Amino acid sequence: MAHDVTRLGFICPSSNTAFEPAAWALLADRASMHVTRVGVTHIALGADSDDQFDVAGMTAAARLLAEARVDVVAWAGTSGSWLGVDRDRALCDALSAAAGVPATTSTLAVLDACRAYGVERLGLVSPYTADVSARIAVELRRNGIQVVNERYRGLATNFDFASVGPADVASMITEAADGADAVTVMCTNVDGVAPGARLGAQLGTPVFDSIGATVWHAAGLAGDDAAMPALGELGVSGRLRAQMQAIAERLRAQTGGDRTTLRIDLPAAGCSVGMCAAESHGPAVRSIRRDAALPQRDLETVRWLEEHRRPLIQPDFTDAPRPPQALVEGYGVRAQMLAPVLHGGDMLGWLSVHSLTERGWSDADQLAAAAAAHETEALLAAHADLVTV
Repeated sequence: MAHDVTRLGFICPSSNTAFEPAAWALLADRASMHVTRVGVTHIALGADSDDQFDVAGMTAAARLLAEARVDVVAWAGTSGSWLGVDRDRALCDALSAAAGVPATTSTLAVLDACRAYGVERLGLVSPYTADVSARIAVELRRNGIQVVNERYRGLATNFDFASVGPADVASMITEAADGADAVTVMCTNVDGVAPGARLGAQLGTPVFDSIGATVWHAAGLAGDDAAMPALGELGVSGRLRAQMQAIAERLRAQTGGDRTTLRIDLPAAGCSVGMCAAESHGPAVRSIRRDAALPQRDLETVRWLEEHRRPLIQPDFTDAPRPPQALVEGYGVRAQMLAPVLHGGDMLGWLSVHSLTERGWSDADQLAAAAAAHETEALLAAHADLVTV
């Protein structure tokens, strides 16, 4: 929609008191925020609770927001985390049709943050009862994420969730982070924005607060890609990480590779070539994303890339340069393509396409790898504030 100020529309639970103040603080003067409410007073497993999230009530709320000519509509509630992610996706379709603009939900926003950072092991923090927390863990597992730690407060009245203060939130985040790739605070009536940003930096573990993730995702759908430093790592580098992940996923789809990875040195975005900034792999293919065992810049193949500055195409590993034995023996790679990613004359990183069988890479495969590298280079140019050479 053509207007000077981005307008974000949110549908809030009626008894929520935490979302609006936290969201206003995040948005400041960058966008206007418009809120309507649907009746939600208690959270439990069962029909009485489920009926609060009826699609008809949500779409009526979306139509009201459409009268304010908003650029996006977001359900600022996490009901999809226990009622079902597929249900939330269907809800987004209904909200978008009702309002005529893109739509999202808090649960989908958290999942998109997890996807951007390749989260497979998650710490879960919520104010909910044990059975609701357990149901959330089951639903996350259905979507490829294992909950390794749960911390909850056993509350069922939605208004009371806001009484879980920052010190309590911080304690639960710290406990849930042990052994996790990231932590989420799953409730938009618990303000985890500030403690999440602070502890994410201290622990070296991203924290995706559902209030912050909802605002971040809604702003992105409305075309606002500017940083939100108050969100911590997600607000600073989340958009870039999501775009890099999308490149890796497209490249695997285009080539039919078993695994694609992007390794890149971007300290300001929390990335180094020691671990993959993005990865896509098949369901039976082992992830290599967080394996930091190899000195990547010293590898024979990477030194070749640094010298030649063009894609390395290997249908097998008969000839030099040879990959590390750990890649062949530990991960079963039998063929690969590597494409350098350049910026300002320096090789910041490279894309890899792995095959678990020997294969001749077609011209189309090679063009796809080169195009993905160029797309990554354009992305870096667009995020120059995060690139330090």
